[in-house]
Amino acid sequence: MQKDLDDPDLTLDEMFRFWPPTAAIFVEHGMLCVGCPIARFHTVVDACREYRLDEADFRAELHAITSGSFDPRRSR
Repeated sequence: MQKDLDDPDLTLDEMFRFWPPTAAIFVEHGMLCVGCPIARFHTVVDACREYRLDEADFRAELHAITSGSFDPRRSR
């Protein structure tokens, strides 16, 4: 089954399983989503709202890390 990183219904758990490097972005932002039991239910939309992050900027970082072009010095 093909997954879409931009699917608003994609759970964080699915994201971490299909794109393991994305977990680093959450850690970089001090988010506790990696390993959280609620990750099976929460989406990027939920996480960004909870942590008061700009969703478009956060998604850009997710795309950058999955494409291999993430630069942690630019993330904050």
